[in-house]
This record gives sequence, structure tokens and C-alpha cells, in this order.
Amino acid sequence: MDTNIHTLQALFEQLGLPSQGCAIENFLAQHRLLNSETRLVQADFWSASQRAFLQESLMEDSDWAEVVDQLDTLLRD
Repeated sequence: MDTNIHTLQALFEQLGLPSQGCAIENFLAQHRLLNSETRLVQADFWSASQRAFLQESLMEDSDWAEVVDQLDTLLRD
């Protein structure tokens, strides 16, 4: 079992996205969730595999859940 504390950078790597600081900032700026009703996993910018990973992370309350929640918050700020 992976007991590492995951970072936002590690989450982006897991999702197959560029994970450098400026790349994360650009992603957040380009993919704002403007509708408060939209769940993170429903956003149209995820691939099927990214969506599945995020959904599984949240449903199973995995060790990724906290950083996935952080991403959700950052996309709404």
C-alpha cells in the first residue's frame, strides 16, 4: 500500500499532465469550474482515464483524496 503524502505536483504527474509550477498555474487558469453545481469529475476537460482516477480517489477515500479535494478547491477560486 502506498502511504506517501501526495502533492499537487504528484497528482498532475499521476494524471499525465505537465507538473511544473507554471504549468499547474496555467492549467488552473484555463480550466476554472465556474458553475458551483459541476462536480470535479464531471468537468469536460478530463480524459476518461483521468476522470476514472479522480472518481476512484474520491469514492474510495484513497490517499489521493486530500490532494484531489485541493485541486477541486483551486479550480473554483
